[in-house]
Amino acid sequence: MEKENIAVGLDIGTTKIVAMIGKKNEYGKLEILGVGKSKSLGVARGVVNNITQTIQSIQQAINDAETNSGYKIKDVVVGIAGQHIRSIQHTDYISRSNPEEVIGGNDIQLLIDQVNKLAMLPGEEIIHVLPQEFKIDGQSEIKEPIGMYGGRLESSFHVVVGQASSIRNVGRCIQSSGIELSGLTLEPLASSDAVLSQEEKEAGVALIDIGGGTTDLAIFKDGIIRHTAVIPFGGNVITDDIKEGCSIIEKQAELLKVKFGSAWPGENKDNEIVSIPGLRGREPKEISLKNLSKIIHARVVEIIEQVFTEVKAYGHEDPRKKLIAGIVLTGGGAQLKHIKQLVEYITGMDTRIGYPNEHLAGNSDEEFSSPLYATAVGLVMNSIANNTQSAVRKEEVVPQRTVFYREPVVERVERFEPEVEEVQTQVPVYSKNEESTGEKIKRSFFDRYVDKIKDFLDNAE
Repeated sequence: MEKENIAVGLDIGTTKIVAMIGKKNEYGKLEILGVGKSKSLGVARGVVNNITQTIQSIQQAINDAETNSGYKIKDVVVGIAGQHIRSIQHTDYISRSNPEEVIGGNDIQLLIDQVNKLAMLPGEEIIHVLPQEFKIDGQSEIKEPIGMYGGRLESSFHVVVGQASSIRNVGRCIQSSGIELSGLTLEPLASSDAVLSQEEKEAGVALIDIGGGTTDLAIFKDGIIRHTAVIPFGGNVITDDIKEGCSIIEKQAELLKVKFGSAWPGENKDNEIVSIPGLRGREPKEISLKNLSKIIHARVVEIIEQVFTEVKAYGHEDPRKKLIAGIVLTGGGAQLKHIKQLVEYITGMDTRIGYPNEHLAGNSDEEFSSPLYATAVGLVMNSIANNTQSAVRKEEVVPQRTVFYREPVVERVERFEPEVEEVQTQVPVYSKNEESTGEKIKRSFFDRYVDKIKDFLDNAE
């Protein structure tokens, strides 16, 4: 029987951690087998700042996903984000030893390996090397060089760079959670796989993923990634503004934002008021929805303007770089009421909300087609593309697990009994200075512990 290609994606966000297990069905769609979700503790603005708390949150999400799916997770593809991420454009080339041979995948890999050796700033590491357009012996605008003849193979690259320490911290959290790290993917790239169509990537599109701690941007044109950026603001900053502006606690601020929040103040009438319960018997607090929308509007405008600055930096006003498909919004922040209209107003570009349901199987839970899960779905798709076998059915693991736990216990019991007898016979004739060679070679922890106690008692006398 052919083994199932089971893939696992782990989205370590600032607000939530999602572990998603999936596989491709016979129609090429993604079938979700199980999802585990936990509150993200120890992550701020996409960067791990508390190892212990992050490990606990990851373990909870992994355990939930395993329980829901009946699969045992072996390894995961993890999304990486954070304000330390930056991207650069780089051009490199190789001279081929035999131009009479056609260009193969190994030539492109040689060129990518060469770019991977680029000297970065201290403490930085290359995460992705993404080839854009190729040039062979001066002939430009080649998208697929394999199978062509040529002596000089040149390409422009989009290189994504991040802080080495932040990347290693993520790896440490994964391994300490008892699973392996099979790959790292930039989160906006994962989200783009989940919510963008090939037509949009060809026409030119900017994907804006508004998360809890960061807002990620990925720009595509002619089917190629052109620009990526991570803005260190997200939905949590909006919640903080509501908390400060309305003098309420964070939990209430988050609920207000989700249930009654709007990015367009004109939508709310002056007499619309929501009552918040007071703390410990205090009077309830009345909050005007118009004022709430004004607070949200001010911060969302700031986030969108920062993202739009990055879009301008790409050069979208150049007719050759025009983003015909406009903007696609995804992530938890895309669920904010009237955010689509506000983005269109600020940027003047067509905007839609991106849902990952296009790639999901028809029987998938409606919850997973929410923009919240765009990154997790993209990570699972990325893992499938790498042809990984990241999880196995739990019943396949059980026999091995039983043997693994039973054997050490039996061995410990067999070794332990003689050692106890040996200690009992040795204690009465104990001498500090007399030790046989056999005792020196093999002394158990228990023997040393007894010796320490006797030393202590002798010195006390």
